[in-house]
Amino acid sequence: MATDHIRYDVLARDALRGVLRRVLSDAAVHGLPGEHHFFITFVSRAEGVKLSPRLLAQYPEEMTIILQHQFWDLVVNEDRFEVGLSFGGVPERLIVPFHAIKSFFDPSVQFGLQFEPSEAIAETPQSPKLPAAPAPAAVAAPLPAPAADSSGDKPAAPATPGEGAEVVRLDRFRKK
Repeated sequence: MATDHIRYDVLARDALRGVLRRVLSDAAVHGLPGEHHFFITFVSRAEGVKLSPRLLAQYPEEMTIILQHQFWDLVVNEDRFEVGLSFGGVPERLIVPFHAIKSFFDPSVQFGLQFEPSEAIAETPQSPKLPAAPAPAAVAAPLPAPAADSSGDKPAAPATPGEGAEVVRLDRFRKK
């Protein structure tokens, strides 16, 4: 197999993160149009992620946030976004670098982006650098929406391996 000196996988990943950056930038300026809302899952301990100790204790591996009705002060920079959210009635400020994001999903239009988990983990200070996978770095595909808890403030804790969780692609059920 030939060596990829151009690194198409990195270019594609960065382009897809650019889509995410653009969508969040538009939401920061204009708000969320129509029924659009976002589920964003990220690695809690990735380099540059800033969470309160309370949230980090509650979500030590990964966290899914929902940007819909009750968020404020969304600020989008070149390498990260910052947002205010309420968790159990307690306001929190989160800082999430784009490299820490594992998935983005807008259920109103069934659009999602999924980034290889090894990318975000490889960029954490606690983990050694992992070799780049030859597979595409991200895919644009429908993803299942995480369930929100009964309070509507935050998503339910993500399933961990061994709890019977299964990722199912919705396009499997579409008629061709």
